[in-house]
Amino acid sequence: MSKKAKVSKLLVIDASIAKACGAPNATFPTSKNCRDFLNSVLTICHRMVLTDDIKEEWDKHQSIYAKKWRSSMVAKRKVEYRADIAFNQALRDKLDKVAESDKPREAMWKDCHLLEAAIATDKIVISLDEKARNPFDKAAKSIKELQEIMWVNPDKPEENGEHVTFLG
Repeated sequence: MSKKAKVSKLLVIDASIAKACGAPNATFPTSKNCRDFLNSVLTICHRMVLTDDIKEEWDKHQSIYAKKWRSSMVAKRKVEYRADIAFNQALRDKLDKVAESDKPREAMWKDCHLLEAAIATDKIVISLDEKARNPFDKAAKSIKELQEIMWVNPDKPEENGEHVTFLG
Protein backbone atom coordinates (compact mmCIF):
# COMPACT_ATOMS: atom_id res chain seq x y z
CA MET A 1 0.00 0.00 0.00
CA SER A 2 1.51 3.34 -1.02
CA LYS A 3 1.06 6.42 1.10
CA LYS A 4 0.41 9.74 -0.55
CA ALA A 5 3.35 12.04 0.16
CA LYS A 6 2.48 15.22 2.05
CA VAL A 7 3.34 18.32 0.09
CA SER A 8 3.72 21.47 2.13
CA LYS A 9 2.29 24.55 0.42
CA LEU A 10 2.79 28.22 1.14
CA LEU A 11 -0.64 29.78 1.67
CA VAL A 12 -1.42 33.48 1.34
CA ILE A 13 -4.11 33.87 4.00
CA ASP A 14 -6.06 37.11 3.85
CA ALA A 15 -6.84 39.05 7.02
CA SER A 16 -10.55 38.51 6.24
CA ILE A 17 -10.01 34.98 7.59
CA ALA A 18 -8.25 36.31 10.71
CA LYS A 19 -11.05 38.80 11.35
CA ALA A 20 -13.89 36.30 10.91
CA CYS A 21 -12.26 33.46 12.84
CA GLY A 22 -14.21 32.62 15.97
CA ALA A 23 -13.29 31.19 19.36
CA PRO A 24 -13.73 27.44 20.01
CA ASN A 25 -17.31 28.03 21.22
CA ALA A 26 -18.33 30.15 18.21
CA THR A 27 -21.16 28.61 16.22
CA PHE A 28 -21.77 31.22 13.51
CA PRO A 29 -20.94 29.29 10.30
CA THR A 30 -18.36 31.74 8.90
CA SER A 31 -16.56 31.99 12.26
CA LYS A 32 -16.53 28.22 12.60
CA ASN A 33 -15.42 27.61 9.00
CA CYS A 34 -12.52 30.05 9.29
CA ARG A 35 -11.48 28.61 12.66
CA ASP A 36 -11.65 25.06 11.31
CA PHE A 37 -9.60 26.07 8.28
CA LEU A 38 -6.89 27.71 10.39
CA ASN A 39 -6.78 24.70 12.71
CA SER A 40 -6.31 22.43 9.70
CA VAL A 41 -3.37 24.53 8.51
CA LEU A 42 -1.86 24.33 12.00
CA THR A 43 -2.08 20.54 12.14
CA ILE A 44 -1.08 19.68 8.58
CA CYS A 45 2.11 20.61 6.81
CA HIS A 46 1.10 23.85 5.07
CA ARG A 47 2.70 27.17 5.97
CA MET A 48 1.55 30.79 5.98
CA VAL A 49 3.16 33.53 3.89
CA LEU A 50 3.57 36.91 5.57
CA THR A 51 4.66 40.03 3.72
CA ASP A 52 4.78 43.48 5.30
CA ASP A 53 1.32 44.30 3.91
CA ILE A 54 -0.27 41.01 4.98
CA LYS A 55 1.26 41.26 8.46
CA GLU A 56 -0.02 44.81 8.82
CA GLU A 57 -3.56 43.72 7.89
CA TRP A 58 -3.44 40.74 10.24
CA ASP A 59 -2.14 42.91 13.10
CA LYS A 60 -5.00 45.34 12.55
CA HIS A 61 -7.89 42.90 12.01
CA GLN A 62 -7.15 39.53 13.65
CA SER A 63 -9.50 38.11 16.26
CA ILE A 64 -8.14 36.97 19.62
CA TYR A 65 -8.33 33.37 18.40
CA ALA A 66 -6.48 34.17 15.17
CA LYS A 67 -3.76 35.94 17.15
CA LYS A 68 -3.23 32.81 19.28
CA TRP A 69 -3.29 30.66 16.13
CA ARG A 70 -0.64 32.80 14.48
CA SER A 71 1.54 32.60 17.61
CA SER A 72 1.24 28.80 17.44
CA MET A 73 2.18 28.90 13.76
CA VAL A 74 5.28 30.99 14.55
CA ALA A 75 6.22 28.61 17.40
CA LYS A 76 5.96 25.66 14.99
CA ARG A 77 8.01 27.57 12.39
CA LYS A 78 5.13 27.45 9.94
CA VAL A 79 5.19 31.16 9.03
CA GLU A 80 7.41 32.26 6.18
CA TYR A 81 8.13 35.96 6.28
CA ARG A 82 8.83 37.26 2.76
CA ALA A 83 10.13 40.81 2.71
CA ASP A 84 11.38 40.18 -0.84
CA ILE A 85 7.91 40.23 -2.41
CA ALA A 86 7.57 43.64 -3.95
CA PHE A 87 4.85 45.90 -5.25
CA ASN A 88 4.28 44.70 -8.83
CA GLN A 89 3.53 47.79 -10.92
CA ALA A 90 3.30 45.80 -14.16
CA LEU A 91 0.56 43.59 -12.68
CA ARG A 92 -1.28 46.61 -11.30
CA ASP A 93 -1.11 48.32 -14.71
CA LYS A 94 -2.64 45.24 -16.34
CA LEU A 95 -5.41 45.13 -13.70
CA ASP A 96 -6.05 48.82 -14.22
CA LYS A 97 -6.54 48.26 -17.97
CA VAL A 98 -8.99 45.35 -17.62
CA ALA A 99 -11.09 46.78 -14.76
CA GLU A 100 -14.67 47.35 -15.90
CA SER A 101 -15.17 50.36 -13.60
CA ASP A 102 -13.82 52.09 -10.51
CA LYS A 103 -15.51 49.75 -8.00
CA PRO A 104 -13.88 46.49 -9.20
CA ARG A 105 -10.60 48.36 -9.78
CA GLU A 106 -10.58 49.52 -6.14
CA ALA A 107 -11.41 46.00 -4.91
CA MET A 108 -8.53 44.53 -6.92
CA TRP A 109 -6.03 47.21 -5.88
CA LYS A 110 -7.00 46.74 -2.20
CA ASP A 111 -6.10 43.03 -2.38
CA CYS A 112 -3.45 43.04 -5.09
CA HIS A 113 -0.77 42.40 -2.46
CA LEU A 114 -2.35 38.96 -1.93
CA LEU A 115 -1.88 38.08 -5.59
CA GLU A 116 1.65 39.47 -5.61
CA ALA A 117 2.50 37.15 -2.69
CA ALA A 118 0.71 34.20 -4.29
CA ILE A 119 2.49 34.68 -7.63
CA ALA A 120 5.85 34.72 -5.79
CA THR A 121 5.09 31.56 -3.77
CA ASP A 122 2.78 28.56 -4.33
CA LYS A 123 -0.04 30.48 -6.07
CA ILE A 124 -2.72 29.92 -3.40
CA VAL A 125 -4.90 32.66 -1.87
CA ILE A 126 -7.26 31.94 1.02
CA SER A 127 -9.85 34.70 1.41
CA LEU A 128 -13.48 35.45 2.18
CA ASP A 129 -13.38 38.51 -0.07
CA GLU A 130 -15.65 37.74 -3.01
CA LYS A 131 -15.75 41.46 -3.94
CA ALA A 132 -12.10 41.16 -4.96
CA ARG A 133 -12.28 37.58 -6.19
CA ASN A 134 -14.91 38.24 -8.84
CA PRO A 135 -13.03 41.06 -10.64
CA PHE A 136 -9.75 39.09 -10.30
CA ASP A 137 -11.52 36.15 -11.91
CA LYS A 138 -12.62 38.32 -14.84
CA ALA A 139 -9.14 39.86 -15.11
CA ALA A 140 -7.58 36.38 -15.25
CA LYS A 141 -9.24 35.80 -18.61
CA SER A 142 -6.70 38.21 -20.12
CA ILE A 143 -3.84 38.23 -17.55
CA LYS A 144 -1.97 34.95 -17.83
CA GLU A 145 -0.18 35.00 -14.45
CA LEU A 146 -3.53 35.17 -12.65
CA GLN A 147 -4.80 31.98 -14.32
CA GLU A 148 -2.47 29.90 -12.15
CA ILE A 149 -3.77 31.35 -8.87
CA MET A 150 -5.97 29.07 -6.80
CA TRP A 151 -8.44 31.13 -4.74
CA VAL A 152 -10.12 29.32 -1.86
CA ASN A 153 -12.93 30.62 0.30
CA PRO A 154 -13.23 28.37 3.41
CA ASP A 155 -16.79 29.62 3.92
CA LYS A 156 -17.94 27.99 0.66
CA PRO A 157 -18.77 24.32 1.27
CA GLU A 158 -17.93 23.44 -2.35
CA GLU A 159 -14.38 24.70 -1.79
CA ASN A 160 -13.62 22.61 1.26
CA GLY A 161 -11.30 19.75 0.58
CA GLU A 162 -10.31 19.03 -3.00
CA HIS A 163 -12.85 21.19 -4.83
CA VAL A 164 -11.11 24.49 -5.37
CA THR A 165 -11.15 26.91 -8.24
CA PHE A 166 -8.48 28.70 -10.18
CA LEU A 167 -9.00 32.24 -11.32
CA GLY A 168 -10.03 32.60 -14.92
